Amino acid sequence: MRPLAVPARGQPLLLQGGTGRLESTTFVHNSAQVPPSSTPLLTQLVITYAYHMSLILSIETATRTCSVALHTETQLLATQTLYVANSHAEMLHQTIEHLLAISARTIQDLEAVAVSNGPGSYTGLRIGFSVAKGLCYALELPLIAIPTLSAMAHGIQPYNTEQALRCPMIDARRMEVYCMLVDAQDRVLMPLCAMVVDDASFQAYLQHTPVLFFGDGAAKCRPLLMRHSNASFVEDVTPTAQSIGQLAQKKFQQGIFEDLASAVPIYLKPFGGKPSTSADR
Repeated sequence: MRPLAVPARGQPLLLQGGTGRLESTTFVHNSAQVPPSSTPLLTQLVITYAYHMSLILSIETATRTCSVALHTETQLLATQTLYVANSHAEMLHQTIEHLLAISARTIQDLEAVAVSNGPGSYTGLRIGFSVAKGLCYALELPLIAIPTLSAMAHGIQPYNTEQALRCPMIDARRMEVYCMLVDAQDRVLMPLCAMVVDDASFQAYLQHTPVLFFGDGAAKCRPLLMRHSNASFVEDVTPTAQSIGQLAQKKFQQGIFEDLASAVPIYLKPFGGKPSTSADR
């Protein structure tokens, strides 16, 4: 009989959907256990392993909300979103510790950190990036960056029953918004930009197809765009760490990580910068 190669205890095992580590082996012959030395009689090998899946911490601080989530590679474990203005610096660390505790995990269990990288609030983005990069440096973890507007578009898609185009908007003061436009298949029709909205904005799209506007920048645009029959608005949509984590899972599996030394948020315009001109219609 050809010798059987048995992995050592603690050795990683490649499993569908994750990894495992060998805990013990039991050799079975004719329904009776026999010691490993009796390998010539071996007819069955039973491997007991501790199933392990990668744990990803996701952070969202690009707007007034402060949101944190914990995902494995396949599911959401826990999430918490605080709708308290300017709570990021005070509550972010506490929220992370709370989620780890109720999930029966420790910070050493993390295998990656994902962060919303903007655009959005300058202060909020800096706080989120500072915490995310600090954890990655201290724990030697990879950093995953997810555009805030992409996460917003992803989060609302399950409710997009008409398969409309999706336009997430973040308030950039005055009549300016940060926005992008994607279709139901996540194809980008209008890249991320800072736009001064007027009554002619998005006209080329609204003439032919429904467009769903949402986010804290959409409310001030509603009086200008609602005259179009194809324009629809969804209220109270904010970025969440749950959506950040869902997109981060894909990047984690593909090994797409940021360079810790050079990673910075997407600000689109400098602090106190002049409003941009109206974007291409």
